[in-house]
Amino acid sequence: MLLLCDHYRTTYIARNQYCTSDITESKGLEGTPKIVYNQRQLMQSQMLNLTNYERFELAYGSIVSEILRLNEDPNVQGLALDLPESLYSSKILNAVKPEKDVDGLSDVSLGRLVRGEDSDYLVSPIAGAVMELLEDLDGKTVLLVGINGPLGSSLQCLLQRRGAITASCHWKSSGLQSKLHHADVVVAGSPKPESVPASWLKPGTTIINCSPDLLSGRQKKHNYGQNTTENAVCSLAVAMRMQNMVKNTERWIHSQQLRKWDLHCLKLQPLSPVPSSFFPEQITPTPLGEGKSTVTIGLVQALTAHLKINSFACLRQPSQGPTFGVKGGAAGGGYAQVIPMEEFNLHLTGDIHAITAANNLLAAAIDARILHESTQSDKALYNRLVPVVKGVRGFSSIQLARLRRLGINKTDPETLTEEEISRFVRLDIDPSTITWQRVVDTNDRFLRKITIGQANTEKGFVRQAQFDIAVASEIMAILALTTSLEDMKERLGKIVVANDKKGEPVTAEDLGVTGALAVLMKDAIKPTLMQTLEGTPVFVHAGPFANIAHGNSSILADKIALKLVGEKGFVVTEAGFGADIGMEKFFNIKCRASGLVPSVVVLVATVRALKMHGGGPSVSAGAPLKKEYTEENLQLVADGCCNLQKQIQITQLFGVPVVVALNVFKTDSPAEVDLVCKIAKQSGAFDAVPCNHWSDGGRGAVKLAQAVEKAANQKSSFKYLYGLELPIAEKIKTIAQKVYGAKDIELSPAAQSQIDRYTRQGFGKLPICMAKTHLSLSHQPERKGVPTGFILPISDVRASIGAGFIYPLVGTMSTMPGLPTRPCFYDIDLDPVTEEVKGLF
Repeated sequence: MLLLCDHYRTTYIARNQYCTSDITESKGLEGTPKIVYNQRQLMQSQMLNLTNYERFELAYGSIVSEILRLNEDPNVQGLALDLPESLYSSKILNAVKPEKDVDGLSDVSLGRLVRGEDSDYLVSPIAGAVMELLEDLDGKTVLLVGINGPLGSSLQCLLQRRGAITASCHWKSSGLQSKLHHADVVVAGSPKPESVPASWLKPGTTIINCSPDLLSGRQKKHNYGQNTTENAVCSLAVAMRMQNMVKNTERWIHSQQLRKWDLHCLKLQPLSPVPSSFFPEQITPTPLGEGKSTVTIGLVQALTAHLKINSFACLRQPSQGPTFGVKGGAAGGGYAQVIPMEEFNLHLTGDIHAITAANNLLAAAIDARILHESTQSDKALYNRLVPVVKGVRGFSSIQLARLRRLGINKTDPETLTEEEISRFVRLDIDPSTITWQRVVDTNDRFLRKITIGQANTEKGFVRQAQFDIAVASEIMAILALTTSLEDMKERLGKIVVANDKKGEPVTAEDLGVTGALAVLMKDAIKPTLMQTLEGTPVFVHAGPFANIAHGNSSILADKIALKLVGEKGFVVTEAGFGADIGMEKFFNIKCRASGLVPSVVVLVATVRALKMHGGGPSVSAGAPLKKEYTEENLQLVADGCCNLQKQIQITQLFGVPVVVALNVFKTDSPAEVDLVCKIAKQSGAFDAVPCNHWSDGGRGAVKLAQAVEKAANQKSSFKYLYGLELPIAEKIKTIAQKVYGAKDIELSPAAQSQIDRYTRQGFGKLPICMAKTHLSLSHQPERKGVPTGFILPISDVRASIGAGFIYPLVGTMSTMPGLPTRPCFYDIDLDPVTEEVKGLF
């Protein structure tokens, strides 16, 4: 059966009468797995006390459930049923997915056959074999005897197409003798009874045996008193089933190949001025965002809706922190946004909630384990960790894995020595080394430092802890960097939450919580498909905060999108903030994990942001912009372009061409726009393009899309900024000096101690994820432009081992943002009648 390459498997279901599913694995061609079913002995032992009806019901349900399971197996491209005739029911035949129906007997396959959709149906192998054996049928009479259901319907349709006159009956039909005598061809689907003499057949009649048992070799010999084509039908039917299997697999292979998108883009009719309801993202200088999401969406709208180039946007799920805090949502803005915008900004995917639940389950497990170890003996702990259930004591799979890590190669709980029991039950977590914090997706400054364990039930176990913003959780980073469920589960198990009292790392796997974390995250691993205002596709996955975490969309979303757009398509994936943090982490962390090489960097700039870097007055949330930002001021723009030049230089460190997208506001003068583009090109940008997608949709970003397409055709010499073999401190210094422009770094005693510990524990060769303010190239938010000569202070260093990076905290960087005096939630409301969300920008 296995004539296919090892990536494509066809499963052949062969069952003895009334058998249930008992699967054993064997190997086919080139090690391809093949599922074999054969259990007469099993059924003899299981069904001795069952009635025939009960046996039938058991077999019937077993077959249907197995078919449904195989329908969902992506490695199975075809299902061929070989069952006793009593089990060939409509429900069983139609349980097989039409695209996997090798025998062509489902209602869908028969319907396609009757309608004559030649390219969409497979002919029953037995019916096909009969037709191969019959030559000139025009005007001849063909009698089908004892053939019912789908096979009979297939034969009648095929015979009539060849010009035959068909009739159908049973062996006990009245007038059978006359019908047999007038038939030129008799096709029998069941054995001829002895009561029907061969003399009823006229001389020269062609007789074909097409019993459903032909393919299994279970058919009984027919006695017609003259030659039949029994053996020929059997051989041809087997060959035609193989042909059907090959054809099914060819169809599947074809379905996996990129085809021209049949995408009907939505037509925009932009209004001027843009309606107030189209202000989902306030695009202002750096503290409030420059419109990266808006540019991302405008770019893919231009590529797909206007230039007819396949493209996908990969965005991050907005956090509730900025949505209700300072910036508002992250759905884009104007006529370049993701829809439905309200749902996009209001925990549509549920990913952040899943991360919060998983993160806090792990945090609860840490403190609970410390409490129980401090109040129980080894024996009591062992009896609770490995309880007797129904008289049997057994280790769970995750406990067996812990035993193996401890070098204890035992599987029977009763055989452990006292010393082995002690090692098994005691994690001996040092509370002062706990790095795993609780999280919440709200900007709540009063959770930055908390005290836990105040209740009497915690028996004096009190310690200082904190909350981080949910999107800063290592589990968010794992979600963004994982490549499969298996990889995610492995990464979750590697999370280091603390050290034991001997200085060795304690992991989520040691706590026994890995499986539970994976269960909470099993749906979050799937990207969410949305669309832009012009109907182009968008994947939403993972989370923001490139200042605290690595702040990129997921590898999975990127890889799925790359497959869908094809070789000449574009995936526009979003990284947070500027080239100094979002892009640097994208290259050094995400590209390393994914193995993907970027083609182009699109660097987003605004005139307002450049004026601020040129010495303009400070900008704060809720305060009106000063006149410097609303009136032409070429000197401020020119002075501020030093920051743009530095961002371009950072990009050039990685050898990737950069296109500057100038996000144009209505207050920008033509002279200011021209000046920025001129300086950007002079500074090494491949191109610099004014963009008006906010007001015009994709049409306003067509020039940007064309520039991106041209830049992508340039030869790329992508390289990482540093080698992983460098010591942790050297990697931090490399980023500080080459990217930020610092003179040197300064490690606090705590940071140095952590670096020494992580190096000793074997984590020294991981990449670096700097937690630094996004408001300046330095660690000081107020220092604009291009600061130089400063010393970058590293206050602490953490390790995200599951995600796969070391996590230094720069200066006073907080992992929990706070709410401003006037948060965004003042403007957010719900109409109780229409349920319309208002003010969510």
